[in-house]
Amino acid sequence: MKRAMDILGGLVGLVLLSLPMLAIAIAVRLESRGPALHWSQRVGRRNRLFPMPKFRTMRLGAPDVATHLLAEPDRWVTPLGGFLRRTSLDELPQLWSVLKGDMSLVGPRPALFNQHDLVALRTQAGVDVLRPGLTGWAQINGRDDLPIPEKARLDRDYLEQMSLALDLRILVLTALGAFTGRGVTH
Repeated sequence: MKRAMDILGGLVGLVLLSLPMLAIAIAVRLESRGPALHWSQRVGRRNRLFPMPKFRTMRLGAPDVATHLLAEPDRWVTPLGGFLRRTSLDELPQLWSVLKGDMSLVGPRPALFNQHDLVALRTQAGVDVLRPGLTGWAQINGRDDLPIPEKARLDRDYLEQMSLALDLRILVLTALGAFTGRGVTH
């Protein structure tokens, strides 16, 4: 049932959001040189790496680490990129990853390939059996404000309580949170 919801949601999302996504892609290209999409290596189900697309929010040459680990994140994030991050619009291309089966609409957010501490805690908690999500339980309970052990605990809570009703609740709360930018540090 979850995979069917992912396929339907991915298809509907890509169709309905195709024009706004095209506009964002053009805006990203006009603001700074480089491609509109950034493909980063992320940790997926069973800790396998997969390429995940996002609208590019950083200048070319930015280090490939979590933004909070950068010494001067504001130096790397573009003005449009800051807006895209606050509103989560930079995540829209991940609907392709949902449709493809690398991701789910709801699940733990995919860790960067070099976030070994988060991957280890999730594996220890058994969360690695889940497809990573466009959004998740940790996303609506603090997002960037959460320390890594708390993210892993919330991901485990999601695994234990997973249901269609919980997924729908997370999707609605994510949409509301995207309008406020709550929990976004950079």
